[in-house]
Amino acid sequence: MPPHCGFETEAPVQSEWSVPAIDLPSAFCQCAGMDKPILYSFRRCPYAMRARMALVASGTSCEIREVKLSRKPEELLEASPKGTVPVLVCADGRVITESLDIMHWALQRSDPENWLGREDAALIEANDGPFKHHLDRYKYPDRHGSDPLEHRAAGLEWLRALEARLDGQDNLCGDERGLTDIVLFPFIRQFAQTDRVWFDAQPLPRLQAWLERHLGSALFQTVMLRLAPWQPGDPAIAFPGE
Repeated sequence: MPPHCGFETEAPVQSEWSVPAIDLPSAFCQCAGMDKPILYSFRRCPYAMRARMALVASGTSCEIREVKLSRKPEELLEASPKGTVPVLVCADGRVITESLDIMHWALQRSDPENWLGREDAALIEANDGPFKHHLDRYKYPDRHGSDPLEHRAAGLEWLRALEARLDGQDNLCGDERGLTDIVLFPFIRQFAQTDRVWFDAQPLPRLQAWLERHLGSALFQTVMLRLAPWQPGDPAIAFPGE
């Protein structure tokens, strides 16, 4: 599995959010017959996980297309030539190619749990920047020519900061889950799964409990459905399932 969902990293987090959308030719949209968004996704990708969770939380229905990263469909590459996932093709033909932008797009339409009210931009930037850097070099040392223990130690410092953040509250911005939790959770999961025995042995009781709650949530179970890679001509698969 590549370190990023499509062999490229996402763009750095912007301090002021906006949706950089690409307009597809109208013929593309008409041929696609799009009456709802199409999400190109990869089940195990942490970027795609958090986008899927926001779509479900917002009540946004779409068609989901699972992507085999070693054989990306032409439809994905036509929508987004960089070929990373997630990619959301909106019903009006706009294309959103970054997971955070997909999350904001969905939650600005409907945010029943007030996730946007629990967003810490600095924490998200630290996760998607320095922590992701160390995570990749811990999990994929052969690819990066890195010392995994050095990067694990650097990642542990971040986990300790999150442990302190959880003192007296169940989630990172209060007792209720919010955007910050869902943005960070898939990457903390990936870090923990790299060596679960080691992770469980660390003195991080609040963070470990936080991780287990999110792993066991109905929301996470809903977005982790297993799908065969999409091919042209396949029947549309509604997400979330009906």
